[in-house]
Amino acid sequence: MFKRKTKPSLTKRIAGFLWPQGGWKRYGCYILLRLQRLKGTPKEIAAGVACGVAISFTPFVGFHFVLAAATAWFVNGNILASAIGTAAGNPWTFPFIWVSVLYTGRHMLGDYGVETKVAFVLMFEKAMRALMTFDFRSFAADVWPILWPMMVGCIPFYLAAWFMTYYLMKNTLEKLEAGRRKK
Repeated sequence: MFKRKTKPSLTKRIAGFLWPQGGWKRYGCYILLRLQRLKGTPKEIAAGVACGVAISFTPFVGFHFVLAAATAWFVNGNILASAIGTAAGNPWTFPFIWVSVLYTGRHMLGDYGVETKVAFVLMFEKAMRALMTFDFRSFAADVWPILWPMMVGCIPFYLAAWFMTYYLMKNTLEKLEAGRRKK
């Protein structure tokens, strides 16, 4: 009933995954509309989105939804909006986030002479294997030297992302609500 008459080719489906058919502007308007329809005040929704965006800067991949929800609950933000905010961390942005966070953390800790190349995928794979098998020696030897600087380095990014997102979203949602009331 809701299927297309002609199924798009594999190339068009992949292109639609990488680039929205209606464009990024339309996609952004859609997200704003969805956020505007959530229950809560603009402050609560903005706090939720800010928690999701900020959590995307932490190295705890796989736990972003849970951490964003917990943080949103703690600051009295909208939990569903926090899940939407975690979309800031995606396959296109994670490499930049991880490198920035790692080198910021190394700089903050004073580790200037540490090796420069890091295989993040291999590091996350080793972390998962070590946690699944409770091999904490492997975790301490292979993962911790990379994870610790990332945890320290994410703090300034977390704070900056939270405050910037909160004020941008709050102002945007308040303007949209005022415009809707005017109509």
